[in-house]
Amino acid sequence: MDQAYLRAHPEHLPTFLTHQRIRETPVGGGSVSSASRLTLDDGSSVFAKTWRSGEPPEGFFAAEASGLAWLREAGAPVPEVIVALPALIATEWIEPGEPTREAAEQLGRDLAALHRAGADTFGATWNGYIGPLGLDNTPATGSWGAWFAERRLLPYLKLSADRGALTTTEVTLVEQIIETLSPYGGDEPPSHTHGDLWPGNVLWAADGRARLVDPAAQGGHRETDLAELALFGGVPYLSAVLGAYEEVFPLADGWPERVPLHQLHLLLVHTAAFGGGYRADVHAAALSTLRAM
Repeated sequence: MDQAYLRAHPEHLPTFLTHQRIRETPVGGGSVSSASRLTLDDGSSVFAKTWRSGEPPEGFFAAEASGLAWLREAGAPVPEVIVALPALIATEWIEPGEPTREAAEQLGRDLAALHRAGADTFGATWNGYIGPLGLDNTPATGSWGAWFAERRLLPYLKLSADRGALTTTEVTLVEQIIETLSPYGGDEPPSHTHGDLWPGNVLWAADGRARLVDPAAQGGHRETDLAELALFGGVPYLSAVLGAYEEVFPLADGWPERVPLHQLHLLLVHTAAFGGGYRADVHAAALSTLRAM
């Protein structure tokens, strides 16, 4: 199987893998998916992901493929989707490299261009996922604050509380934010956003240009993407990313004070999916948000 055949007959990839007709080299995956590099007969490679255990939720890889295509149409530096099947996704292979200041500045410009492309609504036209969890992408108009409270905070607050990952203290703090969030966050229209842009979803490539991977793509607030880049230690050269971004598409006044609010969605996803290890981060972000509101 070479890449031309794979593109013409993507449905044959599982059979070739089952019968070990393709060289498969495991690469670092995440907590949800197993990942591998597939070397084809023409010497080219693709990057493939499968669900780590059992069958994936319905539409899981279709959502990723739709998000990557939507971002790519807007000019974002994302891998091309080659195969999208219910049980797996395969994209072009991006040779990994090291982060540099120059690549970080280009990432900032790329994100600014992506966000300036705009979006028709908040949400998306496909059912979404973020990590292993469903993501309500029902298209919505109106204020960002009301949408973010209802669709991006409340569902994951409930899941986190139900699973015992948060105490009543954190639940009360986040509920206060949800109740008062509607007028907060400015009146910017929706942007094309990656939607899950923590540092692990930035792939620093050998060609010197960072790629955006594993999206939960959606129409959202552009500050959310930028705030998520600062989570979990922060992306390398974050100040260079933000500096280059602002040269192209300046942010509204006071946006640094809104960073914890925009991070709160992804932190609640983590408590809902992975447990109380992220409880302190939710607590800190919620307190900072309430002080800034």
